[in-house]
Amino acid sequence: MSSSLVVSAPGKVLLAGGYLVLDPAYSGAVVSTSSRFYTVISPGNTGRIVVRSPQFNDATWSYTWSISQTAVLPSILVSHLESLVASKNKFVHLALQKTLSLALEARGPTELGHALGTGLDITIAGDNDFYSQQDQASRDLPTSLASLAKIPPFHPTGVALTDVAKTGLGSSAALITSLVTALLVQTGLIAPDQLASASSRRFAHNVAQFVHCLAQGKVGSGFDVSAAVFGSQLYTRFNPAVLQPLMDDLTDSQSLLSVLAPENRAWDLTVAPFKLPPRTRLLLADIHAGSNTPLLVSKVLKWRSENSAAAHSLWTALDQCNTSLGQTLIRLSELYEQDQHAYIETVRWVSGLQPVQWLANPNMQQAQSTCLEAFYEAHLLTEQIRSKMREMGKLSDVEIEPDQQTRLLDASVAMAGVIGGGVPGAGGFDAVWLLVCEPPEDTPGIPPLARIERLWTSFPGIAPLLAQESNGQGVALEKLEAVPGLQAAIAAAARD
Repeated sequence: MSSSLVVSAPGKVLLAGGYLVLDPAYSGAVVSTSSRFYTVISPGNTGRIVVRSPQFNDATWSYTWSISQTAVLPSILVSHLESLVASKNKFVHLALQKTLSLALEARGPTELGHALGTGLDITIAGDNDFYSQQDQASRDLPTSLASLAKIPPFHPTGVALTDVAKTGLGSSAALITSLVTALLVQTGLIAPDQLASASSRRFAHNVAQFVHCLAQGKVGSGFDVSAAVFGSQLYTRFNPAVLQPLMDDLTDSQSLLSVLAPENRAWDLTVAPFKLPPRTRLLLADIHAGSNTPLLVSKVLKWRSENSAAAHSLWTALDQCNTSLGQTLIRLSELYEQDQHAYIETVRWVSGLQPVQWLANPNMQQAQSTCLEAFYEAHLLTEQIRSKMREMGKLSDVEIEPDQQTRLLDASVAMAGVIGGGVPGAGGFDAVWLLVCEPPEDTPGIPPLARIERLWTSFPGIAPLLAQESNGQGVALEKLEAVPGLQAAIAAAARD
């Protein structure tokens, strides 16, 4: 197993910018999560590419390949072998077909043949948070962070892939990014020691965006793949026209390299640095429901096209709030760097009071007062964003923040130490997010996180997720033995 290649990519939470990120005129604040997808590639000996997803029932896919040099461009055909127990997986198949075709074009048949050898064994596994664990946790333990931490890593879901309850962290984008990037490294298109470089990341991004869009049948906003590649960011989408030649081509005669190369300036997305402030924690709720995001988006866009003036006014106002929230959160990090003592003392104060009480301290020093005003500004902005998102939902007849979510969020953001919250991305029933203060351990009183956990127990069907903001920088090479539970998951998959 020491010769295995391991690549991981994080999930995502779109804090601000839902729907607006579909338009290059607007940006969104995206947080990459500590929950990651892992692709492990090992040499095989069957003359095939065998892909396993050990968390699901009957999730093994086997492929053969053949290379033709008679066409205008050399081509590779990756064929799925029919099986009595495994259905087809469009995402995996397209990732293999298109990435290996790109490698054939860039490196030629000899080098690609060396990379494929006598076959590849590929295991794909996602952290537990990508899938609802409420049923698992509730069997023996209460639904809490402590209970979730006791569930073994990469725990089997007990169902087929098509039947799993997802939590809205962007599993398909994280899966595609980890798999595509691992294949780019395996075939020599990206050198392992160069994966962190700007050029390599752009290459991985472009290929992953293409495969993800092709699998979904449309060119989406792309923020989920961008977060999986680059990490937390302020994201402005690329012009979808860059992918149109590849989306329209059905004959594989179109050069992939010319479109997907990192030097292609038509990829005009903007990725600006962003991170959550120190001493704060992203907390996510598993709603154990889920939403049809494409349907929500199509209804909102239909409303926008039919009510352009009203939609433009609302989107402009939303954009101002979204932009201000991103800037305010960045400013909090800057205030921490300027005066850590004042910042931490402010966190202590905020952690013990409801937001309406934060400014009621006449004895606070100037530095603390500046921090406090920034925290309160972030709180107000998250509430304004929620209000405008609800307004858009009402106008478009879409449950962007359903009543159940509103009750949960209203109760949560009124708690001491909660900066703000909302419904991520397109909203609906996928999840809710909160930004919660994490004061030093010697701070008197009940920590904000414990208060929220206690509150959420009074809401049926609600449980926290372990995911926080990722400390990494998006897609990354990993050491197999350093990822808890991954070796055991691979061994279990091989036995099945």
